Amino acid sequence: MNYSDRFKYVREEIEKAKEKSPYHQEVKLVSVTKNHGPEVIQAVLDNGEHCVGESRVQELLQKYEIFENANEKLEYHLIGSLQSNKVKYIADKVELIHSLDRLSLLKEINKQGKKINRRVPCLIQVNISKEETKAGVFVEDLEAFVEKCLEYPNVHVQGLMTIAPHVDDEEYIRKIFRELSNLREKISKKGYNELDMKYLSMGMTNDYTLAIEEGANIVRVGRLLFGQRDYSKRYF
Repeated sequence: MNYSDRFKYVREEIEKAKEKSPYHQEVKLVSVTKNHGPEVIQAVLDNGEHCVGESRVQELLQKYEIFENANEKLEYHLIGSLQSNKVKYIADKVELIHSLDRLSLLKEINKQGKKINRRVPCLIQVNISKEETKAGVFVEDLEAFVEKCLEYPNVHVQGLMTIAPHVDDEEYIRKIFRELSNLREKISKKGYNELDMKYLSMGMTNDYTLAIEEGANIVRVGRLLFGQRDYSKRYF
């Protein structure tokens, strides 16, 4: 399939999942362009989409420069683990940071946001399955971390993110997604004025339809749109 066919397929699958979901909400597609050349961002624009996901700050910055004349049409999402010393380079450029997961990062985002007079939009990454290879706040620590976020006025928490384990057990994956959805609801009911719980970012190429059915309203899809990444090659 060409890019147009791939985007059409993913959009159709998103609509089918929305129909099955009890949440009946719009779903934002983040096209994961990391480790692909700039032509895939052009494909995003050509196919009527505007949200792109990058994991590496350097790659995001260089693509941002390449698409300087089209950046008003693009939303850049930082979806990978973020080093505190890199925050200053993207605080004014990203629509959303998906990976707020520790106090040191929280402090740095707040510091850089204050410098540019911006409340930097973030999602708290939650490690529900406690996988050692994944970052994220553990469930039992989430409420305390949320309350800590309230102390930093230039960080705007807008929801939660998780990455499900890469397993074949569909019911287990659903359980992970359902738990994040329940956590979002629990935090929302506390009525914190300083944050929103409007976004649930969960689901990737292997499980995005399951995630939507369980409440996701942001999904991150790359391989299905752009093919397999060549990790031996660095474009930037």
